[in-house]
Amino acid sequence: MPSLAPAHVVQPVILSGGSGTRLWPLSRMQHPKQLQALAGDDTLLQATARRAAALPGAQPAVVITGEEHRFQVMDQLSRAGCAPACVYLEPEGRNTAPAIALAALHLAQSNPHALMLVLPADHLLGDHAAFAAAVATAQCAAQKGWLCTFGIAPSAPETGYGYILKGASLPEEPQVFHVSSFVEKPDSILARRLLDDGGYLWNSGIFLFKAQAFLDELQAHRPDVFAAVTAAWLGRSEDMGFVRPQAEAFRACPAISIDYAVMQSTSMAAVVPAAFPWSDVGSWEALWQASPKDANNNSVSGDVMLHGTRNSYVRAEHRLVSVIGMDNVAVVETADAVLVMNKEDSQDIRAVVEQLRAAGRTELVQQIRVHRPWGWYESTDRGERFQVKRIMVNPGKKLSLQMHHHRAEHWVVVSGTALVTMDGVKRLLAENQSAFVPLGQKHQLENPGSIPLQLIEVQSGSYLGEDDIVRFDE
Repeated sequence: MPSLAPAHVVQPVILSGGSGTRLWPLSRMQHPKQLQALAGDDTLLQATARRAAALPGAQPAVVITGEEHRFQVMDQLSRAGCAPACVYLEPEGRNTAPAIALAALHLAQSNPHALMLVLPADHLLGDHAAFAAAVATAQCAAQKGWLCTFGIAPSAPETGYGYILKGASLPEEPQVFHVSSFVEKPDSILARRLLDDGGYLWNSGIFLFKAQAFLDELQAHRPDVFAAVTAAWLGRSEDMGFVRPQAEAFRACPAISIDYAVMQSTSMAAVVPAAFPWSDVGSWEALWQASPKDANNNSVSGDVMLHGTRNSYVRAEHRLVSVIGMDNVAVVETADAVLVMNKEDSQDIRAVVEQLRAAGRTELVQQIRVHRPWGWYESTDRGERFQVKRIMVNPGKKLSLQMHHHRAEHWVVVSGTALVTMDGVKRLLAENQSAFVPLGQKHQLENPGSIPLQLIEVQSGSYLGEDDIVRFDE
């Protein structure tokens, strides 16, 4: 069998930034939708990574994410068996053009013959064979310098997506077409007209091009963005397996999408009409549309009981949810918040998000379960001078050596094995064993085993905030 030609080497670039607040209350700023399992066992990030890795000629992905999500991203990719080539950490989200430029600068140096396949991590996509076929169709055009995007045949006058008007086919590439124009997210009247006119495709936000071709167009059309990202990339540093652009230079970069920065200005924009089912999961309505449904057109997840309910999305995360006599609603239950709304008002969730932000509510930022590099914890009960937490420590992981000025702690091992260090003395705890950590004592918790360590922690004292932690190492 002949070796793979350099023109067919595909370098996935996975964009895993964003807060995903349009799927509140499930998606939070510290645990956004791309890190959630919305359809099946894999999270959206894991599904994206597996899909990319299965493509012919695919290399390990370059991943762009935020500082606050770095350990969750690495953990999820590791569990999916999709170790990345590298992970770039944006010091601040600046939209898609600067993120893609970071990856392009990286690949222009490390793998200049590869074709960049830019994939948002928070999309649902069906029919992987059709996806692979679309990528293969775009490869020759991309190799010739075209900036290829993928358009989805619209099935409804959707106002949450951008649209692409397909032009004439490219010379020698009959399945790839010039982009005549882009239409940003339209209102309902314009969306209906675009659908009736024909020739328009939904803009999927997936791209294929050579790194240098993108950088040349970015420099030509937005030299300010090119200069700022280049300065940030040249000043990059590495630690703990992550690449950090120079923060001040990156923050100085305008926040702008690839569509506005390049695709709407370049003469090299091309589109491949794609046949795979696709959704950017931009609302609860969109997730309902993309989900399997029962005989009454309901999509349900979790412990749900329905009666006389139709055309609805009901998701229960922690308890039984019953919905009676409703039509066209979304009901989403989490441990600390419940959302009930008409699905047609899905885009209006931003109003609630703004109220939460203005009030400084933690329900916008994090869920009851808080993810950490070593595992997670969640508070199950709290009262005057006490708090009860569930803690899970992943195999081989440990918490920092620390102490508390205002609280004592009592640990009870539920399953697994705990290695507890107190004032330099180590002891192993098995299931049903416990340890008491007095106020002011240096201590450390570690999982030396091969299965997750589950334990219950009871805190007691005059102050129980997370900032009452003095760390002696990381």
